[in-house]
Amino acid sequence: MIQPIEKNALNRVPHIILLYWIIKIASTTLGETGADMFSMTFNIGYGNTILIFMTLFFISLAVKLKLKRYESISYWVLFTMTAIVGTAISDYIDRTLKLGYATGSGLLLALLAVVLVVWFFVEKSIDVENITRTRAELFYWLAFLVANTLGTAAGDYLSDNLGWGFMLSAAIIAGVLIVTALLHYFTKVSGILLFWVAFILTRPFGATFGDLLTKSSDKGGLNLGTIGSSIFFATILILALLREIQIEKRLHKT
Repeated sequence: MIQPIEKNALNRVPHIILLYWIIKIASTTLGETGADMFSMTFNIGYGNTILIFMTLFFISLAVKLKLKRYESISYWVLFTMTAIVGTAISDYIDRTLKLGYATGSGLLLALLAVVLVVWFFVEKSIDVENITRTRAELFYWLAFLVANTLGTAAGDYLSDNLGWGFMLSAAIIAGVLIVTALLHYFTKVSGILLFWVAFILTRPFGATFGDLLTKSSDKGGLNLGTIGSSIFFATILILALLREIQIEKRLHKT
Protein backbone atom coordinates (compact mmCIF):
# COMPACT_ATOMS: atom_id res chain seq x y z
CA MET A 1 0.00 0.00 0.00
CA ILE A 2 1.34 3.44 -0.95
CA GLN A 3 2.03 5.57 2.10
CA PRO A 4 -0.34 8.56 2.31
CA ILE A 5 1.11 12.02 1.95
CA GLU A 6 1.15 13.92 5.20
CA LYS A 7 -1.44 16.69 5.45
CA ASN A 8 0.01 20.04 4.35
CA ALA A 9 3.39 18.32 3.76
CA LEU A 10 5.89 20.30 1.72
CA ASN A 11 8.18 18.89 -0.93
CA ARG A 12 11.70 18.52 0.48
CA VAL A 13 13.68 18.21 -2.75
CA PRO A 14 14.15 20.34 -5.88
CA HIS A 15 12.63 19.74 -9.28
CA ILE A 16 15.06 18.31 -11.81
CA ILE A 17 15.69 21.12 -14.31
CA LEU A 18 18.80 22.28 -16.18
CA LEU A 19 19.94 24.48 -13.28
CA TYR A 20 19.85 21.42 -11.01
CA TRP A 21 22.40 19.64 -13.22
CA ILE A 22 24.64 22.71 -13.42
CA ILE A 23 24.73 22.98 -9.63
CA LYS A 24 25.13 19.22 -9.30
CA ILE A 25 28.18 19.08 -11.60
CA ALA A 26 29.77 22.05 -9.80
CA SER A 27 29.10 20.40 -6.44
CA THR A 28 30.44 16.99 -7.47
CA THR A 29 33.56 18.50 -9.02
CA LEU A 30 34.09 20.49 -5.83
CA GLY A 31 33.67 17.20 -3.97
CA GLU A 32 36.56 15.72 -5.97
CA THR A 33 38.93 18.68 -5.61
CA GLY A 34 37.87 19.36 -2.02
CA ALA A 35 38.43 15.78 -0.85
CA ASP A 36 41.84 15.68 -2.56
CA MET A 37 42.71 19.03 -1.01
CA PHE A 38 42.06 17.79 2.52
CA SER A 39 43.35 14.23 2.15
CA MET A 40 46.47 14.94 0.05
CA THR A 41 47.29 18.66 -0.15
CA PHE A 42 46.68 19.22 3.57
CA ASN A 43 47.94 15.66 4.25
CA ILE A 44 45.02 14.80 6.54
CA GLY A 45 44.62 11.34 5.00
CA TYR A 46 41.59 9.53 3.62
CA GLY A 47 40.39 8.11 6.94
CA ASN A 48 40.45 11.45 8.74
CA THR A 49 38.85 13.20 5.76
CA ILE A 50 36.03 10.64 5.84
CA LEU A 51 35.61 11.11 9.60
CA ILE A 52 35.50 14.92 9.37
CA PHE A 53 33.10 15.17 6.45
CA MET A 54 30.92 12.25 7.50
CA THR A 55 30.39 14.14 10.76
CA LEU A 56 29.51 17.26 8.76
CA PHE A 57 27.23 15.12 6.59
CA PHE A 58 25.23 13.93 9.61
CA ILE A 59 25.03 17.46 11.02
CA SER A 60 23.84 18.80 7.65
CA LEU A 61 21.38 15.93 7.34
CA ALA A 62 19.92 16.66 10.78
CA VAL A 63 19.43 20.33 9.81
CA LYS A 64 17.86 19.36 6.48
CA LEU A 65 15.45 16.87 8.07
CA LYS A 66 14.41 19.39 10.71
CA LEU A 67 13.38 21.89 8.02
CA LYS A 68 10.92 19.39 6.47
CA ARG A 69 10.94 21.38 3.23
CA TYR A 70 13.22 22.25 0.34
CA GLU A 71 15.65 25.06 1.04
CA SER A 72 18.46 25.66 -1.45
CA ILE A 73 21.41 26.28 0.86
CA SER A 74 20.74 23.42 3.29
CA TYR A 75 20.08 21.01 0.41
CA TRP A 76 23.24 21.79 -1.56
CA VAL A 77 25.48 21.97 1.51
CA LEU A 78 24.31 18.46 2.38
CA PHE A 79 24.73 17.35 -1.22
CA THR A 80 28.30 18.69 -1.32
CA MET A 81 29.07 16.72 1.84
CA THR A 82 27.98 13.52 0.05
CA ALA A 83 30.30 14.41 -2.84
CA ILE A 84 33.33 15.01 -0.61
CA VAL A 85 32.68 11.94 1.55
CA GLY A 86 32.05 9.85 -1.57
CA THR A 87 35.40 10.83 -3.06
CA ALA A 88 37.27 10.09 0.16
CA ILE A 89 35.54 6.70 0.62
CA SER A 90 36.29 5.72 -2.99
CA ASP A 91 39.97 6.59 -2.57
CA TYR A 92 40.06 4.79 0.78
CA ILE A 93 38.66 1.61 -0.82
CA ASP A 94 41.27 1.75 -3.59
CA ARG A 95 44.41 3.09 -1.92
CA THR A 96 44.05 2.07 1.72
CA LEU A 97 42.07 -1.18 1.47
CA LYS A 98 43.77 -2.00 -1.87
CA LEU A 99 40.55 -3.38 -3.37
CA GLY A 100 40.92 -1.42 -6.60
CA TYR A 101 38.46 0.82 -8.41
CA ALA A 102 36.92 -2.04 -10.42
CA THR A 103 36.05 -4.06 -7.31
CA GLY A 104 34.98 -0.91 -5.49
CA SER A 105 32.71 0.10 -8.37
CA GLY A 106 31.12 -3.35 -8.46
CA LEU A 107 30.47 -3.40 -4.72
CA LEU A 108 29.05 0.12 -4.74
CA LEU A 109 26.83 -0.60 -7.75
CA ALA A 110 25.41 -3.63 -5.92
CA LEU A 111 24.91 -1.54 -2.77
CA LEU A 112 23.10 1.18 -4.73
CA ALA A 113 20.81 -1.43 -6.29
CA VAL A 114 19.99 -2.79 -2.82
CA VAL A 115 19.23 0.71 -1.49
CA LEU A 116 16.94 1.50 -4.43
CA VAL A 117 15.11 -1.84 -4.17
CA VAL A 118 14.57 -1.46 -0.42
CA TRP A 119 13.53 2.17 -0.93
CA PHE A 120 10.95 1.10 -3.52
CA PHE A 121 9.78 -1.85 -1.40
CA VAL A 122 9.24 0.36 1.67
CA GLU A 123 7.93 3.56 0.04
CA LYS A 124 6.41 2.05 -3.14
CA SER A 125 8.20 4.76 -5.10
CA ILE A 126 11.70 6.08 -5.81
CA ASP A 127 10.44 9.41 -7.12
CA VAL A 128 13.33 11.89 -6.72
CA GLU A 129 11.18 14.99 -7.32
CA ASN A 130 8.49 14.42 -4.71
CA ILE A 131 9.76 13.66 -1.21
CA THR A 132 7.44 14.65 1.64
CA ARG A 133 8.22 12.06 4.32
CA THR A 134 11.29 11.77 6.57
CA ARG A 135 11.76 8.07 5.87
CA ALA A 136 11.70 8.64 2.12
CA GLU A 137 14.19 11.48 2.47
CA LEU A 138 16.55 9.23 4.44
CA PHE A 139 16.50 6.72 1.58
CA TYR A 140 17.03 9.62 -0.85
CA TRP A 141 20.21 10.80 0.85
CA LEU A 142 21.54 7.30 1.43
CA ALA A 143 21.12 6.57 -2.29
CA PHE A 144 22.80 9.86 -3.18
CA LEU A 145 25.76 9.14 -0.89
CA VAL A 146 26.28 5.68 -2.40
CA ALA A 147 25.78 6.96 -5.97
CA ASN A 148 28.33 9.74 -5.48
CA THR A 149 30.84 7.24 -4.10
CA LEU A 150 30.15 4.90 -7.02
CA GLY A 151 30.57 7.73 -9.52
CA THR A 152 33.99 8.63 -8.12
CA ALA A 153 35.19 5.02 -8.26
CA ALA A 154 33.87 4.60 -11.82
CA GLY A 155 35.57 7.80 -12.99
CA ASP A 156 38.90 6.80 -11.51
CA TYR A 157 38.54 3.33 -13.04
CA LEU A 158 38.12 4.83 -16.50
CA SER A 159 40.95 7.34 -16.23
CA ASP A 160 43.45 5.22 -14.26
CA ASN A 161 42.77 1.51 -14.67
CA LEU A 162 41.71 1.65 -18.32
CA GLY A 163 44.35 4.27 -19.06
CA TRP A 164 41.95 6.61 -20.86
CA GLY A 165 43.26 9.66 -19.04
CA PHE A 166 41.27 12.52 -17.57
CA MET A 167 40.42 14.42 -20.75
CA LEU A 168 39.29 11.41 -22.80
CA SER A 169 37.30 9.99 -19.86
CA ALA A 170 35.53 13.31 -19.31
CA ALA A 171 34.77 13.60 -23.04
CA ILE A 172 33.36 10.07 -23.27
CA ILE A 173 31.18 10.54 -20.18
CA ALA A 174 29.96 13.89 -21.54
CA GLY A 175 28.97 12.13 -24.77
CA VAL A 176 26.97 9.49 -22.87
CA LEU A 177 25.27 12.25 -20.86
CA ILE A 178 24.23 13.99 -24.07
CA VAL A 179 22.73 10.72 -25.36
CA THR A 180 20.91 10.32 -22.02
CA ALA A 181 19.46 13.83 -22.38
CA LEU A 182 18.30 13.08 -25.94
CA LEU A 183 16.62 9.89 -24.73
CA HIS A 184 14.83 11.93 -22.08
CA TYR A 185 13.49 14.53 -24.50
CA PHE A 186 12.77 12.40 -27.56
CA THR A 187 11.87 8.91 -26.29
CA LYS A 188 9.60 7.27 -23.73
CA VAL A 189 12.43 5.61 -21.79
CA SER A 190 11.72 5.68 -18.03
CA GLY A 191 12.52 9.09 -16.59
CA ILE A 192 13.56 7.56 -13.27
CA LEU A 193 16.01 5.20 -15.03
CA LEU A 194 17.49 8.05 -17.06
CA PHE A 195 17.78 10.20 -13.93
CA TRP A 196 19.90 7.60 -12.14
CA VAL A 197 22.05 7.05 -15.23
CA ALA A 198 22.65 10.81 -15.48
CA PHE A 199 23.10 11.17 -11.72
CA ILE A 200 25.75 8.47 -11.54
CA LEU A 201 27.55 9.63 -14.70
CA THR A 202 27.74 13.31 -13.73
CA ARG A 203 29.80 12.18 -10.73
CA PRO A 204 32.64 10.55 -12.73
CA PHE A 205 32.44 13.49 -15.12
CA GLY A 206 33.06 15.82 -12.19
CA ALA A 207 35.75 13.50 -10.82
CA THR A 208 37.69 13.22 -14.08
CA PHE A 209 37.27 16.92 -14.88
CA GLY A 210 38.43 17.81 -11.39
CA ASP A 211 41.47 15.54 -11.75
CA LEU A 212 42.18 17.07 -15.16
CA LEU A 213 42.47 20.48 -13.50
CA THR A 214 44.36 19.46 -10.36
CA LYS A 215 46.75 16.65 -11.30
CA SER A 216 50.30 17.32 -12.42
CA SER A 217 51.15 17.50 -16.12
CA ASP A 218 53.11 14.23 -16.00
CA LYS A 219 49.86 12.53 -14.92
CA GLY A 220 47.87 14.14 -17.73
CA GLY A 221 46.46 17.04 -15.72
CA LEU A 222 46.70 20.83 -16.02
CA ASN A 223 48.42 21.20 -12.61
CA LEU A 224 46.12 24.00 -11.39
CA GLY A 225 46.15 22.64 -7.84
CA THR A 226 43.38 21.51 -5.51
CA ILE A 227 43.05 24.79 -3.61
CA GLY A 228 42.58 27.05 -6.62
CA SER A 229 40.30 24.56 -8.37
CA SER A 230 38.18 24.11 -5.23
CA ILE A 231 37.78 27.88 -4.89
CA PHE A 232 36.83 28.11 -8.58
CA PHE A 233 34.09 25.47 -8.35
CA ALA A 234 32.89 26.78 -5.00
CA THR A 235 32.41 30.15 -6.70
CA ILE A 236 30.43 28.57 -9.54
CA LEU A 237 28.33 26.69 -7.00
CA ILE A 238 27.58 29.85 -5.02
CA LEU A 239 26.63 31.83 -8.15
CA ALA A 240 24.34 29.03 -9.36
CA LEU A 241 22.75 28.82 -5.92
CA LEU A 242 22.09 32.54 -5.91
CA ARG A 243 20.40 32.16 -9.27
CA GLU A 244 18.24 29.33 -7.94
CA ILE A 245 17.27 31.41 -4.89
CA GLN A 246 16.21 34.25 -7.21
CA ILE A 247 14.02 31.86 -9.18
CA GLU A 248 12.47 30.51 -5.97
CA LYS A 249 11.60 34.04 -4.79
CA ARG A 250 9.91 34.82 -8.11
CA LEU A 251 7.86 31.62 -7.89
CA HIS A 252 6.73 32.44 -4.35
CA LYS A 253 5.57 35.91 -5.46
CA THR A 254 3.43 34.53 -8.31
